[in-house]
Amino acid sequence: MHRVVMTVAARDLLRQLTGRHGPLMLHQSGGCCDGSAPMCYPVGDFIVGERDVLLGVLELGDVPDGVPVFISGTQFEAWKHTQLVLDVVPGRGSGFSLEAPEGVRFLSRGRAFTVEELDTLAGQSVLDGASWKSGARPGPAEPGQIVIDVADACPVPGLES
Repeated sequence: MHRVVMTVAARDLLRQLTGRHGPLMLHQSGGCCDGSAPMCYPVGDFIVGERDVLLGVLELGDVPDGVPVFISGTQFEAWKHTQLVLDVVPGRGSGFSLEAPEGVRFLSRGRAFTVEELDTLAGQSVLDGASWKSGARPGPAEPGQIVIDVADACPVPGLES
């Protein structure tokens, strides 16, 4: 069970940005000037807080360490029942995030976990920023982090496929 998944478009953009900027990380912003946008940075350009929570590491296949995705601890508490779906949409995003000059922006969508999924997640520990800074890393990722289209992860009620 993944706390964060990505669309094919998000994966492709992350691969492109990694080729240009090197290893990346994402932080789900909790507000301020960029609303609640996922922010993409080169590793080391954003200081992960001690209480931030690692939602997961997005595996890009040809990128050795993948892309870690963090969220603030207080925001995680409010959204721990929700799977974050990383997507890409046209438009100008934040000036702080690496995709800003590309004419697209990352967008977080959410899907509430089912009761069964929440039961599975209850048995999993979360890694905080302090542990990450100390060198702790999650085990190998299970397959299934890529969704073909956002509707695959976040179906719109009442629409037929």
